[in-house]
Amino acid sequence: MAIISLEGLEFFAFHGVYEEEQRIGNRFSIDVHIDAEVVRAGVSDELSDTIDYVRVCEIVAGVMKDSSSLLETLALNIITVVKQTYPSAKEVCVKVSKLNPPIGVICRNASVTMKG
Repeated sequence: MAIISLEGLEFFAFHGVYEEEQRIGNRFSIDVHIDAEVVRAGVSDELSDTIDYVRVCEIVAGVMKDSSSLLETLALNIITVVKQTYPSAKEVCVKVSKLNPPIGVICRNASVTMKG
């Protein structure tokens, strides 16, 4: 088993509970960790035998384009599409962070981490 990780993917998107967030938008950071068997790829040296992290980035970007109210929804949608695309993924862990959330105090980020 191995963990394939993409950390600090940044997007400007329109997610949030409040109308203002969905109108003005905000910056988000996404971390994705995928547990997968990759020994075959290590032997074959073929991209088709592993998880293509460029494709995973495309999946995350696609999910981030559709507006959602909750960070939980974003994380679950990313997990779902990654697992549908890569059945060899044993577990997918996603952390979605909203940078500088509008909560009335200084806060670097608010985040949700989900596994599935």
